[in-house]
Amino acid sequence: MKNLWKRAVLVGVLLWPMTGGQIGLAAQGKTSKQGWHTATDAELEAVMPARAPVVNERIETETRSATGIIDGRGHVIGAIVLITAGYAANGKYSHYLLAQSGLKIGTDIVLKPGAYVIGWTREQEGLLVHVYEAATGVERGSLTAKLMDGKVTVVPVKIWPPSEKGVIQIGRFALPYAVLEER
Repeated sequence: MKNLWKRAVLVGVLLWPMTGGQIGLAAQGKTSKQGWHTATDAELEAVMPARAPVVNERIETETRSATGIIDGRGHVIGAIVLITAGYAANGKYSHYLLAQSGLKIGTDIVLKPGAYVIGWTREQEGLLVHVYEAATGVERGSLTAKLMDGKVTVVPVKIWPPSEKGVIQIGRFALPYAVLEER
């Protein structure tokens, strides 16, 4: 039994360089080098701030709410809930969004790689969502998040991979997005 185990390890070590380190990705539900897939907790922890820089403040975040996607080059698009009580941002911003690749949210909001904050208010048609640059507070655009179809688990925030749903989910509402190709 020990020899069998040693042989398996040896084969793995020998094959690892030939696969570019991609052994096991299919088993984990991940895609090819360029494909976007759900980021792990460790991948999100490495890039999402415990205190998000928003205008002139460093606002605490709710680590357990971190969500995001990652591509084969290590670019992350992630979001996390801001704990704004006691900050000037209270009532204006609710989520921090980190985009290491360009994004198009809805049909009109185009975001370059960077840090953004999201705020929303409830309206008849859904959630009126505003997107701001995190560093300056300058609004980049707004759109209405629509109620998701079917039975939906309510979450503080979730970024679905583009191959699955291609939406940023807030509560039970969805904002469609697309990752912009790098040129």
